[in-house]
Parts: sequence; structure tokens; C-alpha cells
Amino acid sequence: MNARHSPAEATASPTVRPVALVTGVGRTVGIGAAIARRLAASGWDVARTQWTPYDDRMPWGVESGATDTVDAELTGLGAATVAVEADLAAPETPARVLDKVERRLGPVRALVMCHCESVDSGLLDTTVESFDRHFAVNARASWLLVREFGRRFRDEHGSGRIIALTSDHVVHNLPYGASKGALDRIVLASARELAHLGVTANVINPGPVDTGWMPEQVRDDCTTHTPLGRLGTPRDTAHLVDFLCSPQGGWINGQLLNSDGGISA
Repeated sequence: MNARHSPAEATASPTVRPVALVTGVGRTVGIGAAIARRLAASGWDVARTQWTPYDDRMPWGVESGATDTVDAELTGLGAATVAVEADLAAPETPARVLDKVERRLGPVRALVMCHCESVDSGLLDTTVESFDRHFAVNARASWLLVREFGRRFRDEHGSGRIIALTSDHVVHNLPYGASKGALDRIVLASARELAHLGVTANVINPGPVDTGWMPEQVRDDCTTHTPLGRLGTPRDTAHLVDFLCSPQGGWINGQLLNSDGGISA
């Protein structure tokens, strides 16, 4: 088991690092991978989940060699790491993931949820199967991860972190947006319900970030309507997560943070 110290202390001693679990790290270009890199550079050991069958049925497909590449990047930054194939649509998966991470790296101090089910459809063409799958992955699995994290957390009061990525896009994206709205409520509730543990819980809306999924028209529209005149990058979100996970970010709690370049203003 790793000794439990602050990230700042962990940076000073490469043999003592807190553990973060980052879900949804299936591709090197994704937000999850950027967060994993940033936390590793800041002194965390990083466990992560992926679900290859999800990428396989999406337009971008499976990125060959992504797991090995991320492994090498994180270990190169001094982090111990483990990747877990995790079908989060299955209700037993969150506990299984935490079990494996604890065996390999030690207790989890920060839970960062970047996983999602995201298939575009609207009010009239969403199927019941798709609706249920979105809620199983985006809402129910997130609740079960938070629940397992809260049940197991025994670290110093004030050191624990829960962070989730959300979206406010609902039009023609009904099951994704609605399930992300449920995710928001679950995570924000944990800021109160886990107060006795001293665990902070926040949600980040990263705004328009192109990780390879945006058609050219969407990319142009988002760039035009963002006051800063550019799209978000995975590193933008990673830097905010890194701050929230640091001791300096410990006073921010129970917030939905729009880190979107001002597009929601």
C-alpha cells in the first residue's frame, strides 16, 4: 500500500504518491488521457479505465497501441499505473475496478470520472435501449463509483476528491445530455453527503473540445461562437482537474464549473 501524503509531498518523494482513478482513458487524444498525464506529472499514481468495445462501435474506432502509449507516458512521469477494461454498464463493475486498483496501487484518493456513453439522437428517434444504456453508464455507474469511493475512503480529512465531466448539450443529444444532468446531481449531492469524510466533489463542463469527433461544421460554429475564438483542448480541462486535486483546490466544493472559454456566457 502507498503511504498517504499530499500531492506536494508526493512530488518531493517519488516513492510516496497518492492514487487517482481516472475513468474513460481509451484514446491518447482524449480528455481522460490528458488528465492522467497532468496528474502523473503532479505526483500522482494513476489508475484508469477503458472500454474497447465502446470505441470500436464509435466513428473514430479503436486506437491501436493506446494503452501501451499511455502506460509509457505515465511511467515516464514517475507514476505507477494500471489500466482496467471496464464495462461500466454492468452494475458490478465499479466495485471490481476499485478492488483491482487497491490491490495494484493502493487506496484511491481522487476519483475523476471522464467515461461516457454518447450516441446522438433526439426526442423522436431515441430508442429505449439507448436511453437505458446512457443512464446506466453516465449516471448509474457514476453513482456506484462515488458510493464505492465513499465507502472505502479512509484518508486524511480534506484530502479526498471527486470530479466528473459533464455536458449541457441536450438538443438532438437527448440520452447523453439527460444522463449527464443526472450525473451532475449525483456528484453535487456527494459534496454534502460525504462531508464527514472531508471529500470535495465538483463537476466540470469543459465546453467544446474536439478530440476527433467534431464534423467540420460543428468545429467552425463552436470556434465562431466562443469569445476566445478557439476550441477547448484536453489540456485545458486537465489543468483545472489538477488544480482541484491539489491542496490549493480544496476550498472549491459542490460546484458546477464552466471551463468553456466563455461560450456559455
